[in-house]
Amino acid sequence: MRRKGKKIQRITRLGYNERHAKSGITDPLPVIETFPNQYKGYEITIEIPEYTAICPKTGLADFGTITLHYMPDKQCLELKSLKIYIHAYRNVGIFYENSVNRILQDIVKACRPVWAKVTGTFAARGGLRSVIEARFP
Repeated sequence: MRRKGKKIQRITRLGYNERHAKSGITDPLPVIETFPNQYKGYEITIEIPEYTAICPKTGLADFGTITLHYMPDKQCLELKSLKIYIHAYRNVGIFYENSVNRILQDIVKACRPVWAKVTGTFAARGGLRSVIEARFP
């Protein structure tokens, strides 16, 4: 622990701190546009195999596949704007867990689906491969 003013900042043995943990969760990203849904009761799966972001601790690139699976209500995600949104992560320092949850949050905000699931399958690094899944509701 280190003192910074009156607040005590916790740092792990590997040097991770709260700034790393919160990195990227409020960074500005492009708006995800939508279009009016014409049907009910079907599901959409979108696979994005070229996801990249930056590790906020090491500064190294992270690679993975993001899979969106949702049931639209009144709006569907517009794919070109979704592509622009996802590619914007290339310049964001954000942990896997935060990116998957942020993507879900932004998708729900954009199209208000009946339900949604975002899965991030990230490339192995240091012998570990991570799969992160977030769901709405």
